[in-house]
Amino acid sequence: MTKSSGQRQYDHQTSSEFIDRESVECPECGGSTVRHDHERGERCCNECGLVIEGAMLDTGPEWRAFDATERQQKSRVGAPVTRTLHDKGLTTAIGWQNKDGNGRMLSTKQQKKTHRLRTWHERSRTANNRERNLQFALSEIDRMASALGVPKSMREIASVLYRRALNEDLIRGRSIEGIATAMLYVACRQEGFPRSLDELTEVSRVDRSEIARTYRYVARELALALEPADPRQYIPRFCSALELPKAVQSKAIEICTTTAEEGLLSGKSPTGYAAAAIYTASHLCDEETTQSDIASVAQVTEVTIRKRYHEQIDAIGLSIDV
Repeated sequence: MTKSSGQRQYDHQTSSEFIDRESVECPECGGSTVRHDHERGERCCNECGLVIEGAMLDTGPEWRAFDATERQQKSRVGAPVTRTLHDKGLTTAIGWQNKDGNGRMLSTKQQKKTHRLRTWHERSRTANNRERNLQFALSEIDRMASALGVPKSMREIASVLYRRALNEDLIRGRSIEGIATAMLYVACRQEGFPRSLDELTEVSRVDRSEIARTYRYVARELALALEPADPRQYIPRFCSALELPKAVQSKAIEICTTTAEEGLLSGKSPTGYAAAAIYTASHLCDEETTQSDIASVAQVTEVTIRKRYHEQIDAIGLSIDV
């Protein structure tokens, strides 16, 4: 029985709800309009009708969820792949707690067995020196990032950069800790999350000179385009640590912007420049803040603050007694 034109039009409108049009060239007629029929699992040409691909699998979930909680409850997969682990998180992890699924402590015999399994499991995760190198370096990046309060997205970037350095054999002859610290510093610089070399030195296992030397080396070898650190990025964190009002923060940013346009920032430490701007702004806003307090937070000397302070007030045409 043939369908009427109205019925055919209705069927076409109904099926078109499940069709996505893609700009893929047909291998038969060269047509550029290829449709994807989700109902039949086929990809076919609109012009000649050639079925380019059939029996396609639907990789989406068979359930529906309307909020994050419901999606998490219905999902049956594990954690997403992450670059912060040397095996990208694809292997199983045996926890350190000697408890069963119900929270009860394991017997002594079971604890010994679990300890042996845990040991062999850790050994099997690293098959060669390269994987052991990567595992140690990524754990160092995670440890330092946690101590500095660096978000997870920047840990991912630092891990990807370290993998690049490992693939290009930049680790040879240099310490793993130095390369890992340099990559974390690069990630912070790229994402505008300021952390000074002094702050990284406090949480790293290498000294400041090695971090700076390694940072310059990897930036050159990997052709990383890094802009100079902006002192204005440090001001909100320093003002928060000093418990200064928002007016001081805004004024310090304004001072940095005005004086940097006149070329005073060239060759200066961004942390010292930001500290001096905060000291100047606190005087202009009648806030009592000492140079020693600012120097302690910014990890610079009081002499640096005084030098930058005099340069800044001369540039903006002010005369304030220290």
